[in-house]
Amino acid sequence: MFPIRDHNPSGRTPYVVYLLMAANILIFLSYVGIMGIDQQISQLYYEYAVIPARIMDGFAYETLATSMFLHGGWMHLAGNMLFLWIFGDNMEDEMGHLPFLLFYLAAGIGAGLVHVATAPGSPVPTIGASGAIAGVMGGYLLLFPKARVDILLILIVYFRVFTIPAFVMLGVWLGIQFTGSLSSNPDEGGIAYWAHTGGFFVGLVLSIPLWLKRGGPGFWNRTHGHPPHPENKFKLEQSRIPRVPRK
Repeated sequence: MFPIRDHNPSGRTPYVVYLLMAANILIFLSYVGIMGIDQQISQLYYEYAVIPARIMDGFAYETLATSMFLHGGWMHLAGNMLFLWIFGDNMEDEMGHLPFLLFYLAAGIGAGLVHVATAPGSPVPTIGASGAIAGVMGGYLLLFPKARVDILLILIVYFRVFTIPAFVMLGVWLGIQFTGSLSSNPDEGGIAYWAHTGGFFVGLVLSIPLWLKRGGPGFWNRTHGHPPHPENKFKLEQSRIPRVPRK
């Protein structure tokens, strides 16, 4: 289940989202050539990825920031950039360019700290922008819970686009992360579920002052949870691929 777009237009050009996407892509391209060379990629991760055991020993605090710009493969990068593109522009529109950048970095660092707290002795490096983007999603849920999101559902050979409220999509996503947090061992590597869950709540909490500035519950009452401006309307067309009848 993949979100492909939301119906929530932004009122300003999301320069920071563009900058973050460009930085992530260019940094990935700078080292993708050594990803098959174990010694070199291990050295890169040792220097720039979050390694909880090193953080707990009082070293490499800067990796809480640098790790946000590293990815483990094309699909890891593409998935994160898709989520940033869909949800980031609206948060930047509401916050402003510089505050959104600070918010993004704070959510990512907070997500890294949650990961360290849940696996303090782990020597496994952790990379990716997922924690920061989870924070963006947490803020989006607070401000636009009923914004419409188009979801591409893939079930083996079945493909279909559905439009659902943001709180459903983000709630399902958060539920998957929380369930994964309870059923996985962060010391063994794999998906950093606690970083995702922690980043989501860090972003939600950091967005509360903006939500209160907009009126808090009164903002929801005025907008009924929808964006406070007209939504985009996308027409879903049937596929032009002809059907082949069976004999």
